[in-house]
Amino acid sequence: MSAPNYVTYFMLLSWIGIIAAALAGLRVAIRQIDWKLSQRGLRTVTDLLPLWFAAAVALSYAGAFRGTSSTLPTIEFGIFVPIVVGVVWLWRSKTGMQLLDAVPQSWLVGLQFYRVLGAIFLVMYAQGHMPTAFALPAGAGDVAVGLLAPIVAVAYTRGVAGRELLLVGWNLLGLLDLTNAIITGFLTSPSPLQVLALDAPNQLIGEFPMVLVPVFGVPLGIILHVASLIKLGRDTARRPALNGV
Repeated sequence: MSAPNYVTYFMLLSWIGIIAAALAGLRVAIRQIDWKLSQRGLRTVTDLLPLWFAAAVALSYAGAFRGTSSTLPTIEFGIFVPIVVGVVWLWRSKTGMQLLDAVPQSWLVGLQFYRVLGAIFLVMYAQGHMPTAFALPAGAGDVAVGLLAPIVAVAYTRGVAGRELLLVGWNLLGLLDLTNAIITGFLTSPSPLQVLALDAPNQLIGEFPMVLVPVFGVPLGIILHVASLIKLGRDTARRPALNGV
C-alpha cells in the first residue's frame, strides 16, 4: 500500500518549511537573549537537524522501516535513537544546557504547533487508508496539542496565574499523546507484535512518506517536551537564588 501522491508533496514541503522556520526562529530568539553563549549550540542544531531529517528521508524511502507480519519491526530504532541522543545532549552537554537556558520557553512550546500536521492521519482514516485504533486517537491528539501550543506559549509569556502548572499539564498531555501514538502504531502495524486492526493493518505508517511522522516528528516532539520541562525545572530552581540576592 502506498499513500496518495499529494501526501508525499504535503509531507516533504511541510517538514522542510517547519525545519527552516524552526532554525530561523531559534536564531532570532537566542540573538535577543544570549548570543555569545549559545552560538555553539545553535551551530550544533543547525547542522544536525537537517542531517537528521535527510537521514530519515533516505532510510524511509529505502524501506528501512517497512514492517512485515513475519519479522520484528525496525521502526523503533528510528523513533528511540534520536530521542536518546537528543535528551542526553540537552541534559548532559554544557553546550546543550547553554542553548536551553538561552531559548525562550515560548519558542519550545510554540514550535509544536507543527503537531497539527497529525490531521493527515484523520484524512487517511477518512479515505480508508488507516485503521481507527491508530488514526483517530493519534490524529485528534496531535491536532489538539498543536492547537494548544500557541495558547500555552502566549499564556506563559504573559505570566498568567498558574502558568507553570499549565505548562506542565500541556507537556504531559503532549507526551501522553505521542506515547499513545507509538503504542497503537506498534499494535496495529504488520509485525509479530500486531494485535489490533488485523483485518486492515496499519501499513502506511511504515511506508514513505508517512513513516516520517514516527521517525522524525514524534522524536522531535518528545525532545521538545523534555526540553521544556528541563528548562522549567532549571528556571524554577534558579528563582529562589535570584530572589534571595
